[in-house]
Amino acid sequence: MTNGVATAWQRTAGRGRNPFVTRAALFAGLGGLLFGYDTGVIGGALPLIAQDFDWDSPFLKGVITSSLLLGAAAGALLAGRLSDRLGRRRLILITAVVFVVGILGASLAPEAISLVTFRVVIGLGVGSASVVVPLYIGEIAPPDVRGALVSLNQLSITIGILASQLIAYFLTSSGHWRWMIAIALVPSVLLGLGMLRQPESPAWLVEKDRDEEARRVLARARDAGDDIEGEIRELRDVSAERAGTRDVLSRAVRPALVVGLALAVIQQITGVNTVIYYAPTLLESAGLGEHAAIGGTVIVGVINVALTVLAIALLDKVGRRALLLVGTAGMTLGLVVLGAVFVGQPGTVSSTRAMLAIVALCVYIGSFAIGLGPVFWLLISEIYPLRIRGAAMSVAGIANWLANFVVAISYLTLLDAIGRGPTFWLYAAIALASLAFMWLRVPETRGRSLPEIEADLNMSPEQAEQDVAPARARSRHHHRHAH
Repeated sequence: MTNGVATAWQRTAGRGRNPFVTRAALFAGLGGLLFGYDTGVIGGALPLIAQDFDWDSPFLKGVITSSLLLGAAAGALLAGRLSDRLGRRRLILITAVVFVVGILGASLAPEAISLVTFRVVIGLGVGSASVVVPLYIGEIAPPDVRGALVSLNQLSITIGILASQLIAYFLTSSGHWRWMIAIALVPSVLLGLGMLRQPESPAWLVEKDRDEEARRVLARARDAGDDIEGEIRELRDVSAERAGTRDVLSRAVRPALVVGLALAVIQQITGVNTVIYYAPTLLESAGLGEHAAIGGTVIVGVINVALTVLAIALLDKVGRRALLLVGTAGMTLGLVVLGAVFVGQPGTVSSTRAMLAIVALCVYIGSFAIGLGPVFWLLISEIYPLRIRGAAMSVAGIANWLANFVVAISYLTLLDAIGRGPTFWLYAAIALASLAFMWLRVPETRGRSLPEIEADLNMSPEQAEQDVAPARARSRHHHRHAH
């Protein structure tokens, strides 16, 4: 582990005298692990499922894969409203139950339609967890470890994907695709049981005028000497400033909305989840046997985790924009090479081409891991004004899941229609166009104030100052009381 990530973890775990913070770190990792595992496990299971259920056409394989993503979009849409109505803790408990029901149903499904139905249910859990778990952790964690927890959650997603690939590697030869799915029951149950002992978010309690309960939670979740009353006043002010979807569409914040939505869609239409979902199938077509193809996928997964660790270490040193541009350029290169591997390939592909396919996939996924992977989620938490940030991030999240669904359901059909080489070159052209958009429209946010970011996005300076002035005043007030 690099020094940057080690430092982030030490800052989180270093509050060892505060068990609330330790548990918050564990739940950030557990929620991300479920997210990654449940979306990644289909890569190894799909060939076995298609064979068992005789759903072997490109379109039907796409339906099996993308059904989870459709559920995830619905889950993300519902999670915003339900977390405000029911509370963060209660919704996470419900989400854990949804995971258990969906995973049990999918692993025991007697035929393909049942499997697709229960994958939609799992998707509801994934979409909900992708919204409410980071929200809960961000609201209960002390400010000095909040950023570290967000970064570690992204790392946990990649670890979940790698875990699904490793399990597929060991279980493929036995044909036990049901066990590949069922293993996710373990973290799902742990998430539910653990949340029974967790408190509600203090931000939600203040919003519901339950200040005394919020005060008790903060007294246990903060260090001695922290200004709890100042934090409660700040939470009350932020709650009063919260805005809805109509405000997200206002002219003043439209440039930020365009950037956020564009990055949400770009992250998916450049093809990253075709690698996560279909890499074993792809490597088989490049000349590897079934077991060796999944082994190659594990190598890609290791690269994904390693480069995510590197990105976490570099985000606050190099900056968001630089990593985004370099990463997208690397993705373009990987896709061009991958397309070349498959253009005009004979019926039996040489081992050299198979290895070149693995190298190209590693370049592609590694570039994603240092760029679009972590930077997208971080940027959309920074470019929006405080009063509309929650609603705007929800919109971006839904767009991300819907784009993911479209790519997943169309990928195999596209391969069948135009061939592998042209398909990857099409993704390369999209990545190149995305690189031009990022160069022209995406600002640097590292170490910059909200008015500076909004000025780069062509927002009204007056609007920017209105949005940031209350937060700046509260920050000065809190700083005086803390010292």
